[in-house]
Amino acid sequence: MNFQEGAYIYINKPYRMSSFGALAHIRYLVSKKIHVKRVKMGHAGTLDPLATGVLILCTGKFTKQIESLQLHTKEYTATLQLGATTPSYDMEHEVDATYPTEHITRELIEKTLPQFVGDIQQVPPLFSAVMVDGHRAYKIARKGQEVELAAKTVHIDEIELISFDAEKMQMSIRVVCGKGTYIRSMARDIGEALGSGAYLTALCRTRVGDVRIDDCLTFDNFPEWLDSQEIEENKK
Repeated sequence: MNFQEGAYIYINKPYRMSSFGALAHIRYLVSKKIHVKRVKMGHAGTLDPLATGVLILCTGKFTKQIESLQLHTKEYTATLQLGATTPSYDMEHEVDATYPTEHITRELIEKTLPQFVGDIQQVPPLFSAVMVDGHRAYKIARKGQEVELAAKTVHIDEIELISFDAEKMQMSIRVVCGKGTYIRSMARDIGEALGSGAYLTALCRTRVGDVRIDDCLTFDNFPEWLDSQEIEENKK
């Protein structure tokens, strides 16, 4: 491995850690290993703190590949709680409204999901990193200010119902999608399309391009993996 020249590191991002926090920790360990102050490193696609899964880290000259990597198809598994919404469309915030669910059946869900396949219009979550007049939307939202985000076109290749628990009113889906898709927004929109509400209770990115979650290192395993690598020094 030559981290300064360029390498890919595949990490299964832990729950409740930001993508930047994951990157900073890995960068610290790698920099210490190769005896440099700060190795060049970036990530190809942000994951929300409450999401887990594939996070591709690029070092050295490989950081030039980040933009093209972000265009790769992504796959997620998500669990939705039906009958309620939250301001962030996930569990970061408390429930702010509840809705009827008595009419929701597996058949209704399977009839509804196909309308989300193809090119669809999607409004990003207010609590997101979307830029609004030079500011991150979540920073504006946390100040309690109102802001209207514009809908954008995103592409959904596949959406599949994995399971539905009628007693708990929870459903799990698998989604294959393109760049810029917010699964949190999809949860909100699915709830609305079902004549109810919904928010995410779990989200995992299982694939980015050809990189699958089984190819990823966990945080616990990373130091051991790093120690086992034969490090190639840069020639001066």
